[in-house]
Amino acid sequence: MKLVCKKSDLISGINIVMKAVSSKTTMSILECILIDATEGEIKMTANDMELGIETKVLGEIIEAGSIAIDAKIFSEIVRKLPDNDVLIEVNDETKANITCENAKFNILVKSAEDFSYLPVIEKNNKITISQFSLKEVIRQTSFAINDAEKNKLLTGELFEVHGNKLKVVALDKFRIAIRNIELKEEYGDFKVLVPGKSLNEISKILNGGVDDDVNIYFTNNHILFEFDDTIVVSRLIEATNYFDTDKMISNDYKTKITINKKEMADCIDRATLLIKEGDKKPVFLTIKDTEMELSINTFIGSMDESIPISKEGSDIMISFNPKFLIDILKVLDQEQVSIFFTNPKAPCFIRDEENSYIYIVLPVVQ
Repeated sequence: MKLVCKKSDLISGINIVMKAVSSKTTMSILECILIDATEGEIKMTANDMELGIETKVLGEIIEAGSIAIDAKIFSEIVRKLPDNDVLIEVNDETKANITCENAKFNILVKSAEDFSYLPVIEKNNKITISQFSLKEVIRQTSFAINDAEKNKLLTGELFEVHGNKLKVVALDKFRIAIRNIELKEEYGDFKVLVPGKSLNEISKILNGGVDDDVNIYFTNNHILFEFDDTIVVSRLIEATNYFDTDKMISNDYKTKITINKKEMADCIDRATLLIKEGDKKPVFLTIKDTEMELSINTFIGSMDESIPISKEGSDIMISFNPKFLIDILKVLDQEQVSIFFTNPKAPCFIRDEENSYIYIVLPVVQ
């Protein structure tokens, strides 16, 4: 194999596939990037057996071939080369020469035959969504999953398609995040549970363009994202017993407030200055008339602050984990936010009139 690529193109490809390189494995092949130039184009692939990424890299193929090369070493070498063309040459299956100007490396490689190629995905069940929308959906829901949770259902996000509607759900034991998207076409009815880790890595790769589409293909065991010159394949989590979130959502409320998102977020942020790391002190919301008073009392001290609101319904006093509220407020784009309360022991709901987003947060019961 003999290739010539610009350093910048190599780095671009490396940055994409590195997100699927295994960092904790006893199989050294999973720590490698596959460089494949056997089919008239240069492809880089990484696969940790849960998430696999393949992307095309610009360059000239002088001699076709393929190798598996240690991802960390290859990445560090390329980054520190001069900003010029890079020659990658393999004369046998054990060593590669990497040359750029006067710098020349000779490093061990593995046979491409040992590499775990990405699974072949049947492209039947499919939706198309803009990169912007997918990136926003992940941003506005992923905070509600728990990667460390033993219950696998809480480590993923549900993608549920009905006709021209996409519903994405993430939840842990204390909160639920739901985003509803209207698709441009009618599709079938299917749902899958995608690992949150995979979605976060995909979000980092997406360029976020409004006019740039992502094709998403669904199977029983995998989900495939296809965009630009990149494909991402992720294993799915068994979703047979996923929670019925429709039963968790109520339209009944006794109190509704509309509040400036930034003012509320800044106020909660100030209150958390009095919370030591590891402490679980709630913030108290006292809602009455035209204002909401936010207060906190910790071993360090106390604070209270009033924020103007528009209120419908009865007065209420309720307490929450401040982090849960801040996480939601950070991902909302609207200046004014509507929050619905039932009673001090029931969840509060944050949603818009179109139900394009719905957030549910459990209070801290004193």
